[in-house]
Amino acid sequence: MTLSPLTQRRLAVFRAHRRAWWSLWIFVTLFTLSLAANILANDRPLLIEFRGQLLVPLWHDYPETFFGGSFLTHADYRDPYVQGLIRAHGWMLWPPLHFSYQTINYNLDVPTPAPPSAENLLGTDDQGRDVLVRLIYGFRTSVLFALVLTLFSSLIGISAGALMGYYGGWVDLCGQRFMEIWSGLPMLYLLIIMSSLFTPNFWWLLGIMLLFSWMHLVDLVRAEFLRGRNLEYVRAARALGLSDLRIMWRHVLPNAMVSTMTFLPFLITGAIGTLTSLDFLGFGLPPGSPSLGELLAQGKANLDAPWLALTGFFTLGLLLTLLIFIGEGVRDAFDPRIQP
Repeated sequence: MTLSPLTQRRLAVFRAHRRAWWSLWIFVTLFTLSLAANILANDRPLLIEFRGQLLVPLWHDYPETFFGGSFLTHADYRDPYVQGLIRAHGWMLWPPLHFSYQTINYNLDVPTPAPPSAENLLGTDDQGRDVLVRLIYGFRTSVLFALVLTLFSSLIGISAGALMGYYGGWVDLCGQRFMEIWSGLPMLYLLIIMSSLFTPNFWWLLGIMLLFSWMHLVDLVRAEFLRGRNLEYVRAARALGLSDLRIMWRHVLPNAMVSTMTFLPFLITGAIGTLTSLDFLGFGLPPGSPSLGELLAQGKANLDAPWLALTGFFTLGLLLTLLIFIGEGVRDAFDPRIQP
């Protein structure tokens, strides 16, 4: 596939922006590792060979009686008794970290929250759960939430802005008045009120935040469509009988995407910040879910355990800084005044 000269120029400008280029690779690496959280950190072995059979505990639950134990409940693979039963007739392949995000370490020699050690590299929280493991899972949840929210809000915002800008008149007037009323609603307070009435989860929070986040791109896209609908090539396409949808999609939208693409990284940072704020206040994801806001809340509640607050602070700061640097590189790449 051959890239157009314009796309090649934009890629060259982005690569020349060294800070953005390296930030992109660091972010992609961290996000890829977080996607493999279940393989990197889990309280179940990745693979078990038992009496000639290969077992995958990540995909299937095995009762303790399957290995010769006494209980019909799911096997606790961290239990030395169960480990002895398995090693007597086979072997186990463990992930690098032997904890899941909800696993409690009952073998601590100090009260919780425990400081960093060889077993818990970033210590534990006040419930004895490994901080590094919850950080990996929480990083994945925050980034996935922000990406999905940005995707859906962009689709709605671009569509609304395109319709308002292309047709103008009453469509634009009614849309502007609706946005003025809708943007005046206090989003954070409504989220807190709704969270106190219903049990929030990932998709519930996503739907509530989507009601407000779509407005960020409307003004940008609307302005581009207002400018582009009267250009010569758009008038020519309309005179040739092309449908409005085809004109918007092929002739006006590509120009509007320039300003939209430069704004997307900042939408992602805003979504991460909002989710972190809700989790910090206790109105976000369900209790026990791994998140950066919950880690910061633990640091606030346990001032004698500074590793909790410092871990959350530096992780959130690094994540948002990488996204801001990437956004700067994308902005420069779409700026026609900057040459590679």
